[in-house]
Amino acid sequence: MKPSSDRDAAQREFLKYSFFKVDSRWRRLDANQRRVCKEQFASLVEGFGETHLIRSYSLVGIRGDTDFLLWNISHRLEELQTFVSDLLKSEFGKYLGLPYSYLAITRKSEYLGDHVHDGQDGVNFQSPGSCRYLFVYPFIKKREWYFLPHEQRTIMMAQHFKIGHKYPSVRIHTGYSFGLDDQEFVLAFETSEPSDFAELVMELRSSEASRYTELETPIFTCVQMKMREILDMLG
Repeated sequence: MKPSSDRDAAQREFLKYSFFKVDSRWRRLDANQRRVCKEQFASLVEGFGETHLIRSYSLVGIRGDTDFLLWNISHRLEELQTFVSDLLKSEFGKYLGLPYSYLAITRKSEYLGDHVHDGQDGVNFQSPGSCRYLFVYPFIKKREWYFLPHEQRTIMMAQHFKIGHKYPSVRIHTGYSFGLDDQEFVLAFETSEPSDFAELVMELRSSEASRYTELETPIFTCVQMKMREILDMLG
């Protein structure tokens, strides 16, 4: 990979995808206890959102191992850490597990060059959370990919981009996890049409670059909602 410029490094942001699971014991609390828990937790999320970018998504009824996602973006890793710590120390936090947690950072793709990708890739995210649905998954390339000549990889990625442009309703946010987390990337796709994303994934399976995919699971289908709406769905 080519080193980022100092300007790019200054603009880069940390991305945190925190998937929470609610213990069933919380639903057995009386209504007043649950109300207090929900109010405190929602206020913490809303307070963080006054100074940072945060989006909340429901996975209730979609997956059995997680109930909601909080997607946070910040220039400082410590701020993300403090926020999650505050959530876990709340009354509702006593009943929360964190079965999946992904960390990444923004970076301009080495394969874009002068290619304009309509805000779908780059150092800074543009209007994240503007669509109803979000699809998130960790991604790892086979090690052989990195031994290919850069020119060959660029040609294959150009085909990848071309396929993506056939589905303008789908926007990609690429997070780089090298050295930060177990996966190499965290991919997040936004759309208002889930069927478009399904078609895009199917078509990408036949692209040349897909030969070098090592891991792209688990895949999370998330529905954007306000935190208070998600809490009401939970009990």
